[in-house]
Amino acid sequence: MKAFANQYGYSDVSPFEVIKIVSDKTIEVREMDAEKDDSVKMEWAVGGFAGHCINQHDQKWHITSNAQNPVVRIRLGKSGAWKDRHGRRFGLVDQPVKFYDYNF
Repeated sequence: MKAFANQYGYSDVSPFEVIKIVSDKTIEVREMDAEKDDSVKMEWAVGGFAGHCINQHDQKWHITSNAQNPVVRIRLGKSGAWKDRHGRRFGLVDQPVKFYDYNF
């Protein structure tokens, strides 16, 4: 079992850590805190609704555990996808990832 679960919301990604393995098809996860690393400056060009970020894949985040965040139970469905009770999709991974899509 992987140590982390990334939650995929269309093009945005939020990091979670695996807290407890309940069974082969059920695990408990907790969202991790992610603070943007301001050393990477986003570059904008004219276009889209209000501009287009041309280097959004260069963004960096400082990701840390936070025991105060709520624990969420996710389950493995028949389709092979991990989801919580609200239908949010998760993927089990070795490293947590945070990505904010500036162009969405």
